[in-house]
Amino acid sequence: MKETIICYDITCPRRLARIHRLLKKQALPLQYSVFLFTGTALQLDRCLAQLERLMDKRHDDIRAYPLPQRGLRWSLGKATLPEGIHLGDLPAPWNGVIV
Repeated sequence: MKETIICYDITCPRRLARIHRLLKKQALPLQYSVFLFTGTALQLDRCLAQLERLMDKRHDDIRAYPLPQRGLRWSLGKATLPEGIHLGDLPAPWNGVIV
């Protein structure tokens, strides 16, 4: 399972809502337009293909950035999940931890 950051800039509120709903079903929201996708390469390809069908390529921008399996990760500010709640494949404190 690989982790990928997916982020977007969508110009139409209707498309924005559709894309946001799709990503909320398949990825963890980190910020308003930034999601953490965890899955296989095939699952990521399917997710991106669905997003591509929903977007307008002339006006919208969707990007996917693969995260290295071992690397320094920082989370500063408000936590995504409540204190004491952890995802199974993310390190518990996810603040400055090398995974």
